Amino acid sequence: MKDFTFYFDLGWRHIISLDSMDHILFIIALTAIYQIENSKQVLILITSFTIGHSLTLFLSVNDLFKADNKWVEFLIPLTVIFTAVFNFTLKEYKQRSFRLNYFLALFFGLIHGMGFANTIRFLLAKDQQLALPLLGFNLGLEAGQLLIVLLLLLLAYLLLNKASLNRTYWVWSLSALALVPACYMAIERFPY
Repeated sequence: MKDFTFYFDLGWRHIISLDSMDHILFIIALTAIYQIENSKQVLILITSFTIGHSLTLFLSVNDLFKADNKWVEFLIPLTVIFTAVFNFTLKEYKQRSFRLNYFLALFFGLIHGMGFANTIRFLLAKDQQLALPLLGFNLGLEAGQLLIVLLLLLLAYLLLNKASLNRTYWVWSLSALALVPACYMAIERFPY
């Protein structure tokens, strides 16, 4: 149980820490189009991201997949940029957009998982079982993401339903909030 708690905390800190701003920006961009009444879709979305993240961690920890860390660190802000720009192209916030976001969350989760793979591989002992640490880490990651999303959905509810802010302005504002620092990160991390 001690291992589970350690890795749960590691997953929680991985998403909540300001050192993980690229992941937080991705969650902001990914969930910008949702409102509180879309809670079920958001839960599926966040779980899709965690599944992608988990799959890459599993493959990497088992030495079945490796990627150059410089390229991974560059690709992560690109996922934020792509998602934010995608939000600007939407004319409606309908079910069709939600379905495409599930695919983006899963696929981009694979990339984000590569970013943490080397760290978790280093932490695991050679003879340590993977199931409990990976489960703990991914549940901590999921809990952290859900906290961020809950705060965003509550803020969206207040601004859209109570303050009557235009939904498009809300989506564009969140997308721009994620896009600008992600562009800076991508330039800074370009692997030359």
